[in-house]
Amino acid sequence: MHASAPTPTTSTTGAAPARNLRWRVVDIVVASVVAVATGLLFLFWNNIGYAWFVAADAVTPGLGGIAVGIWLIGGVLGGLIIRKPGAALFVELIAAMVSAIVGNQWGVETIWSGLAQGIGAELVFAIFLYRRFGLLQAILAGAAAGAGAWTLELFTSGNLQKSAEFLTLYFCTVVISGAVLAGVLGWLLVRALAATGALSRFAAGQEATRRV
Repeated sequence: MHASAPTPTTSTTGAAPARNLRWRVVDIVVASVVAVATGLLFLFWNNIGYAWFVAADAVTPGLGGIAVGIWLIGGVLGGLIIRKPGAALFVELIAAMVSAIVGNQWGVETIWSGLAQGIGAELVFAIFLYRRFGLLQAILAGAAAGAGAWTLELFTSGNLQKSAEFLTLYFCTVVISGAVLAGVLGWLLVRALAATGALSRFAAGQEATRRV
């Protein structure tokens, strides 16, 4: 009788083996730093993005959703970097709080938006059991964050009273914007950070080292 050879462990980009999903102190610290940095990005985008939103909406009502994606990037960044339950929600929500506290045109409503968007992104990473963090997952998380924003605005912005044509176009543009400006851009940003060694204590950084 022959002894069974051990099954080799394979590694694929975007996949991670079974591991401890409990948060470490470094996870909390880095997630907080990413959240604050994202909140400052939101402050910048509150002017440029909103101007783009208004201009696009003036062309065709609902088209303004194409500018929303940057406001959805926090959940993607949190999920891709920390890779643990709650990370996407944590980063998006704290970033929204930073934006609201420092001051913007939407006030406390920003926090509810961060909550809805963070839940959308979080659900995608949960569906993949917090084991896959590739470009596909980033795109889906950004798109889901957009869907979360769209759903919340049915009630907070009175969109529920608007036409089906508006709602359909706005949904499509928000989801596409989330997929591209939050998903693809967020994934590229994480890869760029990992390449510098800044994420060496995280799986994202270790994967970048293996690719070199």
